[in-house]
Amino acid sequence: MKTFKKTFKINAGPSDIYSALTNPYTIELWSGYPAEMSEVPGSDFSLWGGDIAGKNIEFIKDRKVVQEWYFGDQPDNSIVSITIIPDKDNSMVTVEHSNIPDADFAEITEGWREYYIGAIINFFNPNF
Repeated sequence: MKTFKKTFKINAGPSDIYSALTNPYTIELWSGYPAEMSEVPGSDFSLWGGDIAGKNIEFIKDRKVVQEWYFGDQPDNSIVSITIIPDKDNSMVTVEHSNIPDADFAEITEGWREYYIGAIINFFNPNF
């Protein structure tokens, strides 16, 4: 099991980032897929047509999202913690994803950089 941790600078305020992580309509805008998401701790979520699924654990409005991601019959919980810190007109977003199965680590880390946080960065920084 491995842990991925990386901080990204995003050209948006904390409330916009938080909405991009928690509002199913905003998630669909940046991901291109319908999302099932609720800010209720203990609720299930699903992104990318079920490719990412799990349970919401904790929310601190405009500051933090904590989720459990499911990986089949894995005995240890895979926990994702996303923290948002204001940085002038931007936000510093730190992703820490623990207990990633070794076999999935390369794919998961690429997914964070390119398709998850990368898509949010592109959403707030469109190239017109």
